[in-house]
Amino acid sequence: MQEKLTIQKEAWKTIFTFLGIVTILSSLFHYAIVNLYPSRIYIGGLMWCPAIAAMITIKLKGRPISSLHWDWGSWKYIRLSYFVPALYVLTTYALIWIFGLGGFPNEEIVLEWAKELGLIGIGTLKPTIAAVIGVFLLGTVGVIRAMATTLGEEIGWRGFFIYELRKVLSFTGVSLFSGFIWASWHWPLIVYYGKNVSMELITFFVVVISMSFIMTYYTFKSKSLWPAVIFHAVSNVYIQKVFPPLTIEIEGTEHWLGEYGIMFAIVTFVFGLYFWRKALKEKL
Repeated sequence: MQEKLTIQKEAWKTIFTFLGIVTILSSLFHYAIVNLYPSRIYIGGLMWCPAIAAMITIKLKGRPISSLHWDWGSWKYIRLSYFVPALYVLTTYALIWIFGLGGFPNEEIVLEWAKELGLIGIGTLKPTIAAVIGVFLLGTVGVIRAMATTLGEEIGWRGFFIYELRKVLSFTGVSLFSGFIWASWHWPLIVYYGKNVSMELITFFVVVISMSFIMTYYTFKSKSLWPAVIFHAVSNVYIQKVFPPLTIEIEGTEHWLGEYGIMFAIVTFVFGLYFWRKALKEKL
């Protein structure tokens, strides 16, 4: 009993050391994002703060870098980590189109994609071809590019943080606590860039905490940080660069659309609930 309490006490010390370092490092980039330009560069730096904080914490604790769960893991979880976020974003926008909250397709964007791909003037199917090729490239090359930054977050959040939390909390506690911290870490960006800040903070917290349940599940099942890296990158690409541009916005329904939209919060919540129940059933 005493040994267990000692392990838990040490785990909490490690957790708060990590969070303190993340806060210090991130505050520098949050300041730069708000006050300096081009902010995109600083966003990339911000996304690597959790990884740097994890490595500093590991160094302070005398642990090897190999403890960050670098193994690739099972291909089953790699495939699912691509499929699930693509599915929940597709579901989100399918519901938006079905209920008339947005139109499809946005022919102006398709035309822009056709120009960028050099497909203008090639046959009568060029809009369809441009859309298919555009989605394919974003879903492959775009995801690989996005992994360069999501890797920085996931080394910290899923490669290190949730494993420390697992020493003191249940699966539910780990998912909720890490999801809340992860969402809170983003709040300066939402406040700075948001249009309807109060609503967007609520929907974003629902989305991120719901995602946390899914990503924690796949991380613990695979014993690898890579499913979370891929999951995060796929989710970002599809909710930011694939479906929103293809959707025609309708006046008065803007709050249903996009990464901070109500529909995305509803759909991710349902997916998160499913994986929470699945984890409990499997006694993860």
